[in-house]
Amino acid sequence: MKRIVILVSGPARGTNMHAIIEACQQGHIPDSSVVAVIGTRDDTPALQKARALGVATAVVNPKEFPEPQTYADALLWTLQKAQPDLICLAGYMRLLPAPIVQAYPMQIMNIHPALLPLFGGKGMYGLRVHQAVLESGMKVTGCTVHFVDENYDTGPIILQRCIPVYDDDTPETLAARLLPIEHETYIEAIRLFVQGKLRVEGRRVRILP
Repeated sequence: MKRIVILVSGPARGTNMHAIIEACQQGHIPDSSVVAVIGTRDDTPALQKARALGVATAVVNPKEFPEPQTYADALLWTLQKAQPDLICLAGYMRLLPAPIVQAYPMQIMNIHPALLPLFGGKGMYGLRVHQAVLESGMKVTGCTVHFVDENYDTGPIILQRCIPVYDDDTPETLAARLLPIEHETYIEAIRLFVQGKLRVEGRRVRILP
């Protein structure tokens, strides 16, 4: 049984988190379980949803630690208690501390609501991403699931899915139309990981038969 921990932050709604938990509970991601959701605030909607789904939660608030290193140490200690095989970021808006990435190499995933390496980086999240897509004139957009490295949105890409951009689209309509695709893509990437079908070769992630 693969143990999955999900990280959320700030006011995260928890839609991708919810989809991952339900996929595990319903057997769509076989031999896996979300054993904990760790957030930065106790009042975030994501943690409330996780508790309603019967998942253990914990809070590690970076504002309670005077130095980035002490926050990283506390988060790493909390993760180690949960003994994850895979860590999934789902609305975790911070740069994940380097000690976490180093402790779990190629065991941390994130999803981004654009086709990386386009429209990524610090500050690019939520409706900001979709606004940038519209302003660019792109005819397609999509989502990217990638392994996490020590920078924003630059880790090896696992899966990408595309949708068209329509002339009358707004950031809100793009976000709404992409969201179910995000859920499906993230769940598929996790399932491939659990089944041992992902092999990282430099910057490329190969999907094994």
